Amino acid sequence: MTIVETSLPGVLLLKPRIFRDDRGAFWETWNQRTAAEAGIPDTWAQDNCSLSRKNVVRAIHYQVTQPQGKLVRVSHGAVLDVAVDLRRSSPCFGKHVAVELTGENAEMLWIPPGFGHGFLALTDHVCFAYKVTDYYSPSAERTIVWNDSELAIPWPIRPEDALVSDKDAKGSALRNAEVFP
Repeated sequence: MTIVETSLPGVLLLKPRIFRDDRGAFWETWNQRTAAEAGIPDTWAQDNCSLSRKNVVRAIHYQVTQPQGKLVRVSHGAVLDVAVDLRRSSPCFGKHVAVELTGENAEMLWIPPGFGHGFLALTDHVCFAYKVTDYYSPSAERTIVWNDSELAIPWPIRPEDALVSDKDAKGSALRNAEVFP
């Protein structure tokens, strides 16, 4: 597995070695030793999975208390996955990184605590899997609206085509959001 640093310090792209032949393919989805060398924890609180159809946008989610680190991947389909630095003291505050994760490329993104996370389903039948370092806490969850102009995320979708939950549509703008110190 190759680990690539992104433009946001701490956010890492994990690229597995894929062995393909006429029967199909094989790759590691987790290697504790490799992850530890990169500073990714090996203790997880939950494994989660979401199913989405094309044009579903999951806004920028995070927890202000019980912040979660997330290791995300797509087992089927494709997404544009986005991490946003929400640490006010960071020189990268408000900046984002976006990568395409697919079932075919098997890449994973490590998003440490202190970052927000969202994605756009690029295909029908997306199966999005993620491990988190702390438990879900509804009272701690915050949402930044997906198309906040200050974030300037280049989502490859027209706003009128985006399928967004009522909760995500009511997310706050970055300038009004409760974020990390």
